[in-house]
Amino acid sequence: MRFAYQNSKFSISVAYYISPHFLNALAVHITKNFLELPQVKLPLILGIHGRKGEGKTFQCELVYERMGVNVVHISGGELESPDAGDPARLIRLRYREAAELVKIRGEMAVLMINDLDAGAGRFDGMTQYTVNTQLVNNTLMNIADNPTNVQLPGSYDETPLPRIPIVVTGNDFATLYAPLVRDGRMQKFYWEPNHEDRLGIVGGIFSPDGLSRGDIETLVNTFPNQAIDFYGALRAQIYDEQIIDFIHRVGVENVSRNVVNTKTPPSFKKPDFRIGHLIEVGQRLVSEQRRLQEMGLVQEYNQALNKSGSNRSGNYYRAYQPAPSVPLQPIAKSNGTPKPAPTPPQVFDSDALPDEVQQEVRNLMAQGYKVGMEYADKRRFRTNAWQSCPVISGSEGKALQAISQCLGDHSQDYVRLIGIDPSNKRRVLERIIHRP
Repeated sequence: MRFAYQNSKFSISVAYYISPHFLNALAVHITKNFLELPQVKLPLILGIHGRKGEGKTFQCELVYERMGVNVVHISGGELESPDAGDPARLIRLRYREAAELVKIRGEMAVLMINDLDAGAGRFDGMTQYTVNTQLVNNTLMNIADNPTNVQLPGSYDETPLPRIPIVVTGNDFATLYAPLVRDGRMQKFYWEPNHEDRLGIVGGIFSPDGLSRGDIETLVNTFPNQAIDFYGALRAQIYDEQIIDFIHRVGVENVSRNVVNTKTPPSFKKPDFRIGHLIEVGQRLVSEQRRLQEMGLVQEYNQALNKSGSNRSGNYYRAYQPAPSVPLQPIAKSNGTPKPAPTPPQVFDSDALPDEVQQEVRNLMAQGYKVGMEYADKRRFRTNAWQSCPVISGSEGKALQAISQCLGDHSQDYVRLIGIDPSNKRRVLERIIHRP
């Protein structure tokens, strides 16, 4: 489904794509909260979660515009304050503002909270849990339970409010307070665009540029693991070439007088949007992403991290990734029934490792690089949150044996081989060698 957006300043019609299942999920939630369904308990909150950069907020805006819904916004950054109680009061105030829009305009309205997990979630033991965090969770739960009776502190109004659906976005709702995300209060929708969605969204991004359907497919297939915002950044990057030419043409010292408060702003011709050029620029963006992951200079510069001795060779954020929990086994009843033996982990023989893996290890160790292993389950793989296997040290034979052990312990996970340059603490290789 496409949505035509008219930019009043430039008078350019851009056809943006709305995913059908995203439209259905959001439209159904908004509509049913304005209906009086007999003896039906409706969750007031819709939680849209998923990988970063996949266009959750933008898809919501397109649906709101298509449905003619008024939106009152709250950012996750507004959910903390030096004054206790301010964020909770803000939520109640914005909710009542949305209710007032329904009364005055006679149109639907929603309260939207962006990045709720960033403002109210707990990611690890280092996340501070404040009084405001408690009050925000309690306020949202109270509004979800009593959506027509939302009062401001210090005042009371007996007039019932219209029921206002709340839409929240985030990356990982497992970090939120569990009673808030229970099914009676929050309906969850995991947004992961499929291949057709990606083709439609990317086609909408490049719709003014004359790319064919085949070009869009080539572009998406060339960068299959990139989020949607990558393609928006790619399109913006194409214009950098013309801006550089403009700066060199007028001179760096004359840029300000040519772009600020000028009656004749600079004009640019259409950039080169050929598919080959797009892929070339995209590869440069991907290389910068990898460089960011490999550098890890904070580990070298931060003395506290160096003294702790944890995770010296990789990205220091991985030191705080919790280990995977082991499911509890039920206690066997003493009724004579034999207790089933636990399933042993899959065993990999070091000699049975693929030849290319063994050769890769030999090449790394011959050049003086260290060899390591990382693993991730399917959920962590989608968010690029890898965990480290035990450190590999010693001879080539011991390294291959350690790799085999890691593969055996994590046969149901993604496993990748990493090479680390110990002199400048950067990665020289990341290769997935096992997929579940």
